[in-house]
Amino acid sequence: MIFSRDRILTTHVGSLPRNEKLSDLLVKREAGEPYDQAEMAAEMDKAVRHVVDKQASAGIDIGNDGEQQRVGFQTYVPQRMSGFGGISKRRRGREFEEFPELVASLLRRFPHVSKQQNAPECQKELKYLDLKPLESEIARFKKIAGDKFAEQFMTAPSPGIISSTMLNAFYASHDDYLDALAREMRNEYLAIHKAGLILQIDAPDLAMDRTMLYRDLSDGDFVKRVERHVAAINAGIDGIPRERVRLHICYGNWEGPHIHDVPLATILPALYQAKVGALSIEFSNPRHAHEYDALKQHPLPKDMLLIPGVVETTSNFVEHPEVVARRIEEAVRVVGERERVIASTDCGFGTFTNRELVIEPAVWLKLRSIRQGADIASSRLWGKKVA
Repeated sequence: MIFSRDRILTTHVGSLPRNEKLSDLLVKREAGEPYDQAEMAAEMDKAVRHVVDKQASAGIDIGNDGEQQRVGFQTYVPQRMSGFGGISKRRRGREFEEFPELVASLLRRFPHVSKQQNAPECQKELKYLDLKPLESEIARFKKIAGDKFAEQFMTAPSPGIISSTMLNAFYASHDDYLDALAREMRNEYLAIHKAGLILQIDAPDLAMDRTMLYRDLSDGDFVKRVERHVAAINAGIDGIPRERVRLHICYGNWEGPHIHDVPLATILPALYQAKVGALSIEFSNPRHAHEYDALKQHPLPKDMLLIPGVVETTSNFVEHPEVVARRIEEAVRVVGERERVIASTDCGFGTFTNRELVIEPAVWLKLRSIRQGADIASSRLWGKKVA
């Protein structure tokens, strides 16, 4: 993993908007409906090329394929792994029950989305079937990206977020289910690493599930579950050098009150147990913009980088570069080393197909604002003008 040696580097969390035609094809594939495979391949080529070019032109240093080839950041897994079937009865977040108006608003905005609350459940022994779909994703991205980025990454979901999205109806315990998921997802984790890409583990379960699957626990018991979920991640990535893995944590990528979110300081020591080289954490979400104080209370380990979200991902406001610069400088102050900070987004812009909260033009403007803000911050932090 590269450091911000002479300027603040930039990246993003992973998902980017998909075009309408590709979205329709992805939803059909997820539903098991017939679709034209040649058309799908052509649309994926077009979509990946588009987002690669947009990232590069915005000034992103560490880029990816925008998850254009997946229907959702974690709900694609049942297409690659046997043992899933039926429908999960996933628990909604507390605020969706307390504020039915929020649910109604989202349903009006996104009447035809991919599977989220109604994903399959685990009904049999899990078995990863075939790496060819992932290998195809990697090959397409690497061919199109070429040398446009200083470094490339690819995302994969944590065992924990899979377990709390596709619920367990087979294994004797949730921990047994986590272990099985870690064992099988290890196939993806290793393949991404062996392809020379930075592996990003997407683990919103480590914060978001405080208000969902684990809402009835005390904070102390929730932290114990976070530690168990982190242990599953560590089992899945065992043998991969920590500097080749980054871990993304978030509170749920939706525009809502977020009044029940767990404080970062409560979970941060458990997050530090992850054997990864960087933590990607949202700090621009209005509910969590003050959370840098948690890093004063629990300093970032010396063998970790911080990838703070310096623009948020649920509104069409485009952050001014000066605002971004100040957020980067605050991150540097709490970390103590400018080299260990890489500027990013709070979360993804296309977490699920047909559920983009930010219009596409604003996405590229936000990414560009990260680059501009990083340049402003770099000029102050290194005391020289950044080209």
